[in-house]
Amino acid sequence: MMKISKVIASLLGILLVAAAIWFFAFRKKEKPLVLETERPQLGHISKSVTATGTIQPVDTVSVGTQVSGTIKIINADFNSKVRKGQLLAELDKALFQAQVDQFRANLAVAQSQLAYQQDFYNREKLMYDSQVIARQEYETAAFQLNSAKATVLSVRAQLQSAEKNLSYCEIYSPIDGVVLTRNVSIGQTVAASFNTPTLFIIAKDISKMQVQAAVDEADIGNVTRGQRVTFTVDAFPDDIFSGIVQEIRLQPTVSANVVTYTTIINAANNNMRLKPGMTANIIVYTHEENNALLISSKAIKFKPDSSLNTQFRIVSLSMDTSTTGSNSRLENDNVAINTKIAKKDTASGRHLAFVWLKRGDSLIQKKIRTGLNDDAHVQVVDGLSPDNEVVTGLIQQASGTASAKGSTQQRSPFLPQRPGQRSTPTKR
Repeated sequence: MMKISKVIASLLGILLVAAAIWFFAFRKKEKPLVLETERPQLGHISKSVTATGTIQPVDTVSVGTQVSGTIKIINADFNSKVRKGQLLAELDKALFQAQVDQFRANLAVAQSQLAYQQDFYNREKLMYDSQVIARQEYETAAFQLNSAKATVLSVRAQLQSAEKNLSYCEIYSPIDGVVLTRNVSIGQTVAASFNTPTLFIIAKDISKMQVQAAVDEADIGNVTRGQRVTFTVDAFPDDIFSGIVQEIRLQPTVSANVVTYTTIINAANNNMRLKPGMTANIIVYTHEENNALLISSKAIKFKPDSSLNTQFRIVSLSMDTSTTGSNSRLENDNVAINTKIAKKDTASGRHLAFVWLKRGDSLIQKKIRTGLNDDAHVQVVDGLSPDNEVVTGLIQQASGTASAKGSTQQRSPFLPQRPGQRSTPTKR
């Protein structure tokens, strides 16, 4: 019996040693939970819409010709700076000059005929007054005189028309500006039959440009005149240009069942870097707030779960602050929170939301009123101060590393991600 007792005691000792080794060396340790927190900060927040457009001069003039002919002289080329009244081009004047000379000769003949008929009428009138000739001869002389006068007027009008056509052979600049397009060359024949041919396109002032943006119908309701605009062009991807919304045209453009509205944006071009025809990637800031109190948008999505009951005292708005409450009651409270977040404060036009504040070993639910939300940050209008410690997520520690649980870094899809950027939790 003594031997059996010793054997049993030895086995029990071995089991106790094995259990101790397993407990201290191989047992899976409980992973500690750490809250990710932040403090509200003042900053800039905005809501915007994006669009694409084309850069154009503010005012352009198409210069054409009213007569047909052959280009003889060109005094302006692409990018030439021209002044109002400057000669740009000249057509061959030979045919038009010949017409002018012909009508001048016809006018001289008509004036000579008028002088003859005037003298003849004076003689006939004198003899008619002396009752030497019959009335019929007098009236014939008067008719011929009137016909001669009409012929002179007709030929003079034809001469003026020929001289005007001759003057159209010289093409002058109607404004001060820069030549954007030259559509003709020396020796080219232009025909002004049905449509006036365009010889030059002149931009009035390229130091002031405008962007013709195509804004989608879903976004046009938030765009109004006077809003701030920034845009980039492919030629200078690192430069940001600014402008102001000048006009929203009512005529829609439909392409592939997509309705857009042309929005005119004025932009300065003092350094002459913007060129007509460039494609602009546009951001129109529909709402902006400076010095706004901001928190991460994930803070209003955070909800504590039952795993935090062992480390923190959870105080919900619908719970008694003297008790922590049960897990089932906490889950029901989270459902109520989701319902409340969706409601809108009709009195102020703001939205209600709920966040959790960390105070020592307690998590306290707080109702706030929010404003702008750009998917990365939320404006806090009322309910928080910069001294509050707001919970944004839950970090679960394992093997010396931290992994996020129930929290994802929220970023706007339009904001670029910097290389190596990561979220650093605040450990309390």
